[in-house]
Amino acid sequence: MTLSDTPDLAAQGSATSDDSRAIGVAASILHAPGHSVAISILEVFETRNIISREALVRAQLVATESGERLEAVVTRLGLLSESALCDHLALASGLPVAQSDDLRAPFALDQPIAADFLRDIRAVPIARDAHGVCVAVVDPFDPFVAQSFHFVFGGQVRRVIARASDIDAAIERLCQGDDQPWQIDDTANADDIDRLRDLISDAPAIRAVNRLIAEAVDTRASDIHLEPADDSLVVRYRIDGMLREVARLPQAMKSAIVSRIKVVSGLDISERRLPQDGRLRLAVRGHEIDFRVATSPSIHGESVVMRILDRSNLTLDFAALGFDDTLAQGFAQVVGRPHGIVLVTGPTGSGKTTTLYAALSAINSVERKLLTVEDPIEYRLNGVVQTQVQPSIGFTFAAALRSFLRQDPDVIMVGEIRDTETAQIAVQAALTGHMILSTLHTNTAAGAISRLIDMEVEPFLLGSVLAGVLAQRLVRRLCMACREPYWPDAALRSGLGLPDQQFHRATGCDDCRQTGYSGRLAVFEFLVIDAAIARLITQRAEPGAIEAAAQQSGFHSLMRDGFSKAAAGQTSIEEILRVASGE
Repeated sequence: MTLSDTPDLAAQGSATSDDSRAIGVAASILHAPGHSVAISILEVFETRNIISREALVRAQLVATESGERLEAVVTRLGLLSESALCDHLALASGLPVAQSDDLRAPFALDQPIAADFLRDIRAVPIARDAHGVCVAVVDPFDPFVAQSFHFVFGGQVRRVIARASDIDAAIERLCQGDDQPWQIDDTANADDIDRLRDLISDAPAIRAVNRLIAEAVDTRASDIHLEPADDSLVVRYRIDGMLREVARLPQAMKSAIVSRIKVVSGLDISERRLPQDGRLRLAVRGHEIDFRVATSPSIHGESVVMRILDRSNLTLDFAALGFDDTLAQGFAQVVGRPHGIVLVTGPTGSGKTTTLYAALSAINSVERKLLTVEDPIEYRLNGVVQTQVQPSIGFTFAAALRSFLRQDPDVIMVGEIRDTETAQIAVQAALTGHMILSTLHTNTAAGAISRLIDMEVEPFLLGSVLAGVLAQRLVRRLCMACREPYWPDAALRSGLGLPDQQFHRATGCDDCRQTGYSGRLAVFEFLVIDAAIARLITQRAEPGAIEAAAQQSGFHSLMRDGFSKAAAGQTSIEEILRVASGE
């Protein structure tokens, strides 16, 4: 975006002139009968009836109590999405709307600008020429923005409207993260519960937690880790499967931040000796997002992990998960059988539950009754009866599975087979005509068979009910904006059995935060239990012998599937070796 792309709405030196021109343009395009030109975001909400009067009053009250801007509260409460807010403000002000790519162009500062200042005014410079500077703003009616940027850059200050999340991301890129966004001047006494309750209700603690969550969502993190150290609280985000340290918060913030998260998650702030689990749902950037919260005591205080479950990003499509056509068709055929057991294996965080959800979505119909028992329920599925286990009252996976058999289900998804009792009930359910979908923690598909036999499942029964085992891992996708083609050397190709062709490797750019990767996809190995494999199961054959027999029917290992995706330019050889080389 260049300065010539935006209307001349900012005068050379006066914020008042900036507002006058903005209002003049708005008046020229908003000539509908009964429309009055707004001079503040509040008036836009009031005159255009964007949200109900009751909701607006509630948002104003929250804004007053928390110290946040009104437009930030409106999107945080889910009353309006960021995109809808931009459209309404653009129509009311006459300013154009900038897209995410418009804010990604490199912008060099002659002198540093504090990130805290830019966040407070919710604006960031995005382009500059001889005449002045173009600034992306959230609030087009704030006169302080034009005045501030004219003071810093001189010349004309031209504005465009952008989403707050895009502006926040641009601020991080511009300021290199060298600010201290979560400063708080407080000395909490962790033993004083009354004092702690007062502390966590303070606006600084609320803003700190809100910003931490919003930034994690903006960076597409899957987890937020808060780890107490001797003199600080370390904040790390898991992005594309890799942990990255993003901040070290002062010692005085430990109790306030952790306790604030525990309160909104429904946990007991007075209990710091035992682990606790909770969950909460928040509107972030106008979208409802679920969080799973787990706390654990440590030598320096309580550690907190927040799992981010963004339903808007849930993809229940086999192709989007990384299945090729052959695998998707074969897996769907096995899952679609009237009875049997289908397992998905892999370590924690490898996407097993998402794959099972995709399988349920594929076979979900009004003719079938689908039940699930999970710990915890990660996403809500329409048309599926989902149940949460409660071990504290004796409602375990085994107890739930036993009770489900009396409800005449067609398909039962068991979150995880953890013990002998659950495994044996699952086998009995499959023998009586039910399809059982579940997960198991093993490294390979063939290893799941040995694991079930170790759980005292009779091999002859297992051979007759097991339909298929899918093992999977998540690998990082190469950033399409900066991936670099190259030819691996002959020794590497020979050692790994790679084809003699061009591959791609990671380099790093602003789009991927210099990592070379953006997003993740899965690599798989799918073991279909045919008659030959069933005979080996009854003979208690080793996993290696089972894999060797399966290769005669087209079985592909995790490594082979990963290298085929690396050859297609989706990921790198190094990433496949990092994730699957031990298999």
